[in-house]
Amino acid sequence: MALQGRRFLGPALVGIIVVAGLVYAFWPRPVPVDLAVVARGPLSVTVDGDGRTRVREVYVVSAPVAGRVLRIERHVGDAVVAGETVLATIEPGDPAFLDRRGRRQAEAAVEAAAAAKLLAEAELTRGLAELEFARADLDRASRLAERGTISERALDSAKLEYHTRDAAAAAARAALDVRLHELETARAALIEPGEDGGDESEACCVDVRAPVSGRVLTLVQESEAVVAGGAPLVEIGDPRDLEIVVDLLSSDAVKVGEGAPVRIEGWGGEGMLEGRVRRVEPTGFTKVSALGIEEQRVNVIIDFTGAPESRQALGHGYRVEARIVIWRADDVLKIPTSALFRAGDRWAVFVESDGRAARRIVEIGHGNGRAAEVLDGLAGGERVVLHPSDRVDPGTRIAPRPAG
Repeated sequence: MALQGRRFLGPALVGIIVVAGLVYAFWPRPVPVDLAVVARGPLSVTVDGDGRTRVREVYVVSAPVAGRVLRIERHVGDAVVAGETVLATIEPGDPAFLDRRGRRQAEAAVEAAAAAKLLAEAELTRGLAELEFARADLDRASRLAERGTISERALDSAKLEYHTRDAAAAAARAALDVRLHELETARAALIEPGEDGGDESEACCVDVRAPVSGRVLTLVQESEAVVAGGAPLVEIGDPRDLEIVVDLLSSDAVKVGEGAPVRIEGWGGEGMLEGRVRRVEPTGFTKVSALGIEEQRVNVIIDFTGAPESRQALGHGYRVEARIVIWRADDVLKIPTSALFRAGDRWAVFVESDGRAARRIVEIGHGNGRAAEVLDGLAGGERVVLHPSDRVDPGTRIAPRPAG
């Protein structure tokens, strides 16, 4: 009998071990979760946006006259002095090409001017001849008047005729000068680009000088080129006088007020810079997002408020990340927003209670995407489940996830 009992003891032990293993394998285990403690502390709500720095006052230096601007020898970053530094030099430009009709008209104008010159020369020759005759007649009348042969009236008549012919000769001479200049003008219309237009002194050129002191920001027209009057050439400004422009969605811009504090991050340097909203522009504009969606945007202008030494590395057109504070409190009860989920039309969380998850309806106030203000439903010191999965239900056993 003892031997037969020992024969069945081995299989029984194996069966017990197998059953125990199955029970252990299928026994409900606590769900590992991340927990966070509900605590009081400061909370701020911000409107975030990418911005860029820019010089507050940018001066666009334009060409005062049309002509050929020589290559600008200045470089971006060069210092300039108001009224002294020459930014560009403009020379007279070449004339335009003549088409066949224009050339025919210009040649006809030259021929007409040449004919008018010949006519004026003939008029001057006649006027000089009549003047010579009037001078000789006046000499004879003077000698006769001395002997009393003619009357004083006849002498006066000879003098009048002489002065009249003298004035006519002067008018003919002036008319000839006019025709000569007209001929020169008509010939100038035939000058083609590249032809020698005569000697040009340095006085013919225009030097464009810096209107203010600062540095060169942009060379709009660096190479030699023919420009029209008013064409932009150079942009200058003071890179130490910077501001930030951030384009926000119009729905976010309405929440921002002038004077709101700003935290400036992601600018490439160490630490965080401080700023303040100076102006929210009253006019919006349409901008197409990277996804091809049209958005209404509004520019928000921000001034730096910290020490200038902290932002010396920033320049014109640098990218920054701006966080504009629209609400702030120093002592509120808050939880991470990752603990919240929707229960119908209300917010809820899972609270750790004696090793189990308990669902709790909460009332939420302000939030910034990372933390939310708790108005009702939680007390300080309670622990809530972060990122609750579908394995967590009311009453589910939970355990803190091991660190690391």
